[in-house]
Amino acid sequence: MVLNPYAKFLGEQDARTVIAMTPGLVHQAVTAMTAEQVQAPIAEGKWSPREIVAHLADCELVFSFRLRQTLAMPSPVIQPFDQDDWAKQYASYDIASALEMFRAARGWNVKLIGGLSEADWQRQMTHPERGTMTFQNVVETMAGHDNNHLIQLQSVLKA
Repeated sequence: MVLNPYAKFLGEQDARTVIAMTPGLVHQAVTAMTAEQVQAPIAEGKWSPREIVAHLADCELVFSFRLRQTLAMPSPVIQPFDQDDWAKQYASYDIASALEMFRAARGWNVKLIGGLSEADWQRQMTHPERGTMTFQNVVETMAGHDNNHLIQLQSVLKA
């Protein structure tokens, strides 16, 4: 598997800028949708916008722990997760709660990231499926992942 499977969605964009802007862009996208659009899958076999936002909130919790593990210990091995297994619980979450969780956790992570040294950005972790990654690689993964889901949400508005 590639180090950052979302790199194509980031391109030359600054990862820090992307992750700081994403909660506002997600909020704008879903508040422009009808209640039906929020609940309907974006395509057959895909998640609804509500489920996408719940997924973003879940992923932010995972990224939060991974980032802090990387700063707190030398070369930790992080735990992968099956997003589809986690998604089985998404019926429990409403869009407002998912948005708030994502916004709060992301805000906390942006504050953490904003205060780091260059050496912190080069700290390493091991992903069992992707290999050795740096803190910077994880932030870039977050940003590319954000852009991927923003494209999905914005496609609902264009349809």
